[in-house]
Parts: sequence; structure tokens; C-alpha cells
Amino acid sequence: MAIIGAGIGGLTAAALLAARGADVTVVEKAARPGGKARQLIVDGASIDAGPTVFTLRDVFEGIFAACGADLADFVDIRRADVIARHAWDPERHLDLHADPELSEQAIGDFAGASAAAGFRAFRREAARIHGIIDRPMMRGSKVSWPLPLMWRIGLWRMGDLLAIRPYESMWKVLGQHFADQRLRQLFARYSTYCGSSPFETPATLMLIAHVEAQGVWLIEGGMSALAGALMRLGQMHGAKFRFSTGAALIETAQGRTSGLILCNGERIAADAVIANADPEALAAGRFGPLGAMAVPSHGVRKRSLSAMVWLANARTSGFPLQRHNVFFSPDYAREFSDIRGGAPPCDPSVYVCALDREGGADVPPGQRERLQIIVNAPANGDSHTYTEEEKARCTQAMMRSLQRCGLELEEDFPHTLLTPNAFENFLPSTGGAIYGRASHGWAASFLRQGTRTRIPGLYCAGGSTHPGAGVPMAALSGQLAMQAVVQDLASMRKFRPVAMAGGMSMRSANADAMG
Repeated sequence: MAIIGAGIGGLTAAALLAARGADVTVVEKAARPGGKARQLIVDGASIDAGPTVFTLRDVFEGIFAACGADLADFVDIRRADVIARHAWDPERHLDLHADPELSEQAIGDFAGASAAAGFRAFRREAARIHGIIDRPMMRGSKVSWPLPLMWRIGLWRMGDLLAIRPYESMWKVLGQHFADQRLRQLFARYSTYCGSSPFETPATLMLIAHVEAQGVWLIEGGMSALAGALMRLGQMHGAKFRFSTGAALIETAQGRTSGLILCNGERIAADAVIANADPEALAAGRFGPLGAMAVPSHGVRKRSLSAMVWLANARTSGFPLQRHNVFFSPDYAREFSDIRGGAPPCDPSVYVCALDREGGADVPPGQRERLQIIVNAPANGDSHTYTEEEKARCTQAMMRSLQRCGLELEEDFPHTLLTPNAFENFLPSTGGAIYGRASHGWAASFLRQGTRTRIPGLYCAGGSTHPGAGVPMAALSGQLAMQAVVQDLASMRKFRPVAMAGGMSMRSANADAMG
């Protein structure tokens, strides 16, 4: 069995399959595991260059338990008391807390009693949406249209299908909860977690706020430490990893996948191949003509957002940073209008992850700190080359947004700027779209690439496939790929059967041996 890519989805599938006794080989073009969960060196400091927000800890606890291990033995994880700090000006900021009652109190202090009441109503609705689709859709295999989803949630629960509000935009529904436009903007930002505009995203994605409210966790060593832990978990059960070695060609024989040809010409025979790569790379023929036949392309217009990402080691002053911080623009609609027009926002909202901050602790005066700074951008990395002048202009716009809210960065701070060109190079054939297909329109979730492809024995995993973007979603995609492989090969009598109650759980190899 072969897996292309050692991102979170591929690492998860490798560990779970190896724990079932499969002979698994993972090939990865980079020198280390993680995929998007990577670190780059800037000014001598290792800085997270990928996802920084870790939620749904239970997903990973389940994966490690299925492999006979304990997540806590592999990584140091602790809960963040403050989910994120938000600012629109230098006068005040608004924190969302791990304790929802503290968040409600903070919102009331910030915007009044009616805003606190709106937050309570919003929380209830987001929790209901999450409860309706968590297991049937987020943790279950992809459905291709609403009718199969109705079967999963129960045909008699038509009210539940309407309650997830797929036909209304997130921005519109948030306006029903929050009269204060700052709060509407704050909670609309969750659409960007899957690379989409709140003006085009269905209100269903309000569930992301509920997911984050269940807990944001801090991992010692960042998300790359989690990737390393998943690799070690797979190695415990015999999974093999080949780094600095890319896959060049997917082979088939007798109508199904038969193996991989690597870039160095070596062949790996395999009854199944999991492509932990963006499906657009498959569709573009990056893994050969048979791979291109396996999945459809969603096209340029359906791409998610890309980003301008500054990895910085800088002295800061003014604003009291938390680990996660968001500095909002005064005109949110214009941001997404700029992006639709093919340019980064001229007056952007800015996310700052202060990697050395925890619980509001200060960095000693004069000492630099590690920062990941993100501004949304169009996914045009394959059609537009960002000049040094454009990069400088984007940097100036980012710094103006921070200054407007009271945060100062030292002049000429050491940094590396990743543009959509860099992300296209890292994620070929995507234009730099970090999250795969945009979640625009009511049918977007049904049109996302699923686990199985048109070629028997070839499967997809990763944040660009079902169930969607984000570290826990990528892990769930890897678990779904494992389940599909086990089901298909068991039907061919090449794999022992596995029970997957509720489309989710599985017995570990150790549990099977004990039973």
C-alpha cells in the first residue's frame, strides 16, 4: 500500500492502516513530514508556516487510541484560556474565551446587553448546526446530494435539514444575531478558515465557531510536532517513510491501481494508493494520465483563497498580543471585492499568531518574537507574478492595518513573505489556493472531492478533499481513506474486515489481538 504525501491526512491514514497490519510506504517530496503543517527558518528562528489553530482534540485522541497509543504521550498539549483577541482600533480589544460565559460577559462589556443576547442565540444556532451534521457529514463519507444526507440524518428530520441554513449567506444570517457590525465581522471571519468569503458562504459554516468554542489547544513545538507524532505512531506499527522522494506516476493493471513510479524511477507495487495531495494536482496530470482521469477539476473560478503570509522574527510594541490575534479592516466587503478583482486587499484584516505568547504573557522588552502574519489574497499564483514592488505595497498595507489598532512592528523587521506564487509552487496546479475548493453556494460541500476516485484502488485524502479544510478535517479525511481501503480490499479478500460503527470508530490492531 502506498501513500503520496506525508501531510496530516496521509500520516493519519498511514498510522491507521499500519495498525491494521498493512504494509504501508509513504512517499514525500519534502525532507520532513507535515505537508502544510511545516516550519521555515527565518533569522535563525523556526516559525510555523502553516496552520496554527488546533481544535477537535478528540479526533486525534481517537486516532492514537485506535493505534493502541495515547496522544498525550506523544505531544504536549494544553488548552488556551483565550481563543483569540480581536481589535478594530487602539482603544479596546475583545477576547473570546474558552469559557463561553466569559465570552458573553466580554461581548456585553464591549457592545452592550443586546449583543450578549445575540451571542447566546448565535451560540445555540451554531451548536445545533454542528450537532446535525457532525457525524452524518463531517465524520462520515461524502454524500453527493442532499437526499443521501437526509437519509443519514433521518428523512423525518426535514426541519434539521432546513436548520443548517444552506441557502442563506453567512453574512446575512449573522446580521440577524448581531446589530453591531464589528461582531458580525468577527464571526464572519470563520468562513476564511475554509478559504471562503462570508458573503458567498452558506450560513451552515457558522458551526466553525462552535467547533472553536469547544476548545483551542496549544501544542508545544507547533503543528509540525503533531505531524512528527503521527509519523512516529505509524512507524511503531511498521509504516515506512521515504522523504525527498516524489511520486511521478500512478500505475494501473487490469482496471485498478497497481503501484507508483517515483521521480527517481523506482517502482512501488501497491494494491491501493492514497493521494494526500490537492485533487487539482491529480486532475492536472501531475501523477500521470491515469491520475488525471481519476478526478474532475473544479476550475479556476471555484478556487479558495490564497494568502500573503509573513513569517517574521520581530520586535513589537503597543498592542498586548495573545497567541491568536485578529486586526479588522473598517470595510470587510471591500476586502473580498478586492480579492474577487484579482488583488490582495488594499486595506486588509490581518491575523497575527504570536508563537511565543501564551496567556497574555509579555515578551521581554527589546527581544524579538516569532510571528506568523496572514492577509487573505486571490489564488492567482499560476497566472500572476508578484513583483517586489507589489510585495512591498502589501507589506505596507499590512503594517498600516496593525498600526491602526495600535500594534507596531520594528522597521525592516526580519521576515520571509510567502505569496500565492510560493503557494502555487508548494501546491502545484492550485494557483496557491490553500484550502482547495471554495465553500461558496449551498452545493459546495456536495461537490468537494470525496475519498474514492474514478479509478478503483486510488483514494484521496487531505484538506482539499471531504470533509474539508483544517487540521482535524484533514485527519478525518485520512481516516475515511483508511476505511475505504479496508472495505474495498476486504471485499477482495485482501484485508481482514473492520467494524466502523457510525462510520467513525475502529478497533486497533492491539484490540483485535486481545479479542
